[in-house]
Amino acid sequence: MIHTRYSILVALLALVMTSRATAADNELTDEEKAAGWQLLFNGRDHDGWACNTGKPIATAVEDGCLLPFKSGGYIVMYDKKKFGDFTLRCDVKMGDSGCNSGVFFRVAVPKNPVYTGFEVQVEDSKAPGLHSFGAIYDLVAPSKNANHGPGEWNSIEITCRGPQISVKVNGEEVAQMNCDDYPKPGLRPDGSRHKFLSTIQKMPREGYIGFQDHGHPVWFKNVKILELK
Repeated sequence: MIHTRYSILVALLALVMTSRATAADNELTDEEKAAGWQLLFNGRDHDGWACNTGKPIATAVEDGCLLPFKSGGYIVMYDKKKFGDFTLRCDVKMGDSGCNSGVFFRVAVPKNPVYTGFEVQVEDSKAPGLHSFGAIYDLVAPSKNANHGPGEWNSIEITCRGPQISVKVNGEEVAQMNCDDYPKPGLRPDGSRHKFLSTIQKMPREGYIGFQDHGHPVWFKNVKILELK
């Protein structure tokens, strides 16, 4: 009997510790709180978020997720604060084949996120390329296709520290770049052209974070950030 009660107690303690380590959607674990992580999206409403046009987001929170599709802006943006050096985590689910969206960061001018910020691509892609899932859009192609495809959840982690940017998809590092390697306007280090009008080396290293509406339903949750000192 004593052994049985002890076993039950151990099992209950293990359950409590597991729940604290994993947490529910749109919540921080005890470890994340202790480390200084911030929860940017509460899973209930658009508190802290707006369209990059400054207008309220037209689409409702759906099943604890942000839905940029038909939101009324090019990106739905966390507009309470700019971030410079950080690690950003979020989970994303693509709704259909051919899906296209993105995670924008260091956006200097909200009304012009395409040319004043960086984007990690979210796309239903098979082969890695400059515009495939996990790419630092039009600058660095991912080393591999690590996404699970439409209808499945994928985790994205973006770390920015000074000129260094790195991207993980589902726990695997797939892309990294050094902005200082791009000193010439419109050119990648290999001399090929990219979309940006400005010099990557001189782009602001602080800005807003947002999720793109590119005409396809995409859901985002568990949006968390750790500012790096």
